[in-house]
Amino acid sequence: MTSTQDANQAPVPSASLSLLVRRLVNGDAERVFKAWTRADQIMKWWGPAHVTCPQCDVDLRVGGRYRIANLLPDGSIIWIIGQFLRVEQPNLLEYSWQSGSDPQFDPEAAQRVTVRFLARGLKTEIVVEHKHIPDEQSRTNHNFGWLGCLDGLDSFMDGKEPS
Repeated sequence: MTSTQDANQAPVPSASLSLLVRRLVNGDAERVFKAWTRADQIMKWWGPAHVTCPQCDVDLRVGGRYRIANLLPDGSIIWIIGQFLRVEQPNLLEYSWQSGSDPQFDPEAAQRVTVRFLARGLKTEIVVEHKHIPDEQSRTNHNFGWLGCLDGLDSFMDGKEPS
């Protein structure tokens, strides 16, 4: 917190805090892109360990919105919502990102996620860049979440049930 920031103010998203994670998974870019963007497939792999996705809605088009439920072990749900800003199938997605127990869509306050799907022979390298993260604790939480999601996707692409 800076000396001029009021302790009761919500953190202002920082353009300087970001996160980059990568994973090589089995499957061509088209197949991996579909796993990332089809609600029925997302629900099978989304979430870090012990978090499941009981509901997901995806309107895959520029301007379309998505909504992903994260069911936590204590029974609470954290929603992730946003809007697609770029859709270049099967190579790139860019979307806004907000999360909370009942987030209200606010394009000005949203974080940004860019996902690249890079063909590597019979595999695809996924590169996730998450920008405008408000604070270091959120960055740590997102890192844990993204790595867990990529673990689940990796298992899903290998035909295994994510743990």
